[in-house]
Amino acid sequence: MMQPWVFLAGAILLEVAGTTSMKMSEGFTRPLPSLLLFFFYAGSFTALTFALNKIDVSHAYAIWSGVGTALIAVIGICFFRETFSPVKLISILLIIAGVVGLNACGTKH
Repeated sequence: MMQPWVFLAGAILLEVAGTTSMKMSEGFTRPLPSLLLFFFYAGSFTALTFALNKIDVSHAYAIWSGVGTALIAVIGICFFRETFSPVKLISILLIIAGVVGLNACGTKH
């Protein structure tokens, strides 16, 4: 069934939005990003909880955190002028490889 994976994808996107809002809040000095941070994280944990009804917690959490980490690294480089290096690229690719490897182990349906 596709629904748990849709919840997991939504949880990832909301977590990335929450982390981006965290950066944009500038230490809670900007009201709107500070408020959005809590909204996005609440939505992310809610969606992740629904995904856990059908996806093993070890797989779901690894995918949620791994893909979220990779996306945030790309956002940091593209939008927040963080440094880019071959080591950073290889590290992001290793995160993705780990997520793929865990997913290849199988999950309950």
